This record gives sequence, C-alpha cells and structure tokens, in this order.
Amino acid sequence: MKGKLVAAGLIARMRKISGFIKKRADKSLLNEMLRKFLHIICTLFLLVLVNAFNEWYDAVIAMLVFVSVLYPVLTLTEHFPQYGKFFYERRKGEVKKSVLILTVMVIVLVVVFWGLLGVDRKYIIIAAIMAWGFGDAAAALIGKAFGRHFIEHRHIEGKKTVEGTLAMYMASSLAIFATMMLQGAGPWYLCLAVALMAALVCAVVELFSLRGSDTITVPLSAAISMFILVSFFSQLGV
Repeated sequence: MKGKLVAAGLIARMRKISGFIKKRADKSLLNEMLRKFLHIICTLFLLVLVNAFNEWYDAVIAMLVFVSVLYPVLTLTEHFPQYGKFFYERRKGEVKKSVLILTVMVIVLVVVFWGLLGVDRKYIIIAAIMAWGFGDAAAALIGKAFGRHFIEHRHIEGKKTVEGTLAMYMASSLAIFATMMLQGAGPWYLCLAVALMAALVCAVVELFSLRGSDTITVPLSAAISMFILVSFFSQLGV
C-alpha cells in the first residue's frame, strides 16, 4: 500500500514537472514568435522606405530620420514594465540595438547597390533584406518548434538545428526568387538559379554568425553573392 502511494506521488510529481516544462516551452515559443513578428514588421517598414523614393539619397535620409526618432523612443520606454511584456529581450537593450544595426545595414546596401551601382541593382537590396528577414524568422521558429537534430561545431553558437537551417534555406530562396521575379530581374530560370545558390550562402553564414551578428552578415552575404552570381550569368549571356 505504501509503495503504491509513493508511486502515485511520483507520478503526480512527474506530471506536474511535465506540465511546467510544457508551459515554459510554449511560452518560449510564443516569445520567439513575438520577437520575429516585430523583426519582420521592422524589415517590411524599411523595405517600404527603400521603395518609396526615386533617389537613393532620399531613402537614406528617410532611414536616418526613422532611426533618429525610434531609437530615443525605445530608450525612454524600456524603463516601463510594459516594455518588457511587449518586447521580449534576451539581453538588455537588444531591441534598440537591433533596430540601429539593421537600419545602418540597409543604408550601406542602399549606398552601394543603388547609389554606386545604379537603380538597376536596387532589387538586390530588397532581396537581401527579404532573405534575412524571412529566412531568420523561419530558422528560429521552425528550429525551436520542430528542431530535433542539433548541429554541433566549435564555431556554431547556441542550439542550431538541421530543421532550422533547412527552413532558413527554403525561406531565403523563396524570398530571393519572388523578389527577383517581381522586380523583373531576369527570366525565371535565372532568378531560380540565383535564389537557390544565394540562399545556400545565407543559410551557411547564418549558421556560423555569432552573438546576433546575422543582422549584418546575412543581408551583406546575400547581396554580395547575388551580385556576383548575376554578374557571372550576365557574362555567360544568360
């Protein structure tokens, strides 16, 4: 009888622990979904700014105004308790730092791939931002929800999974392909070839990016790889 009571107690305790773990896991996934939702909203807003102007310097000025207004607002509001409920941060100041880095990264892309290379290469900026925005969100959410096969390497930070990396690749390739097609960057087979190869670069770079540096490394690697691939295929007469 005593043994049965102990067993029943252990089962009840295990159920309680299991429920707690499940609740924490669900909360963690919801927090990640909120992070990536805000991340995509910011990405899309910057894309609107890129497309809203006919001159590259006007787009740069608009983005400088955007970050000059938003950064102080985030700095002031992060002291309120409601800020932590709405903006889930892994590290203090993460949101405003990410906004600043992302805006600077987009400005660099605009200056190089629109200002220096001309309006014909503007689609590279849009595709690079889309590849990072949707690719990174897919990697995080799919990896956290369905990731079972962890990738272990001394240069890989955190718990990254095969499932998350494949999701990154698929989302990035789709984003690049769709952007190139909508922007009239070339025939469908050229867009598809560039998308599949550039997305592979994005997925590998994201895998080895440390301490949140993928905000810089992924858009930059996407843009550079796309430019090289398009130039290469152009030389071949494709």
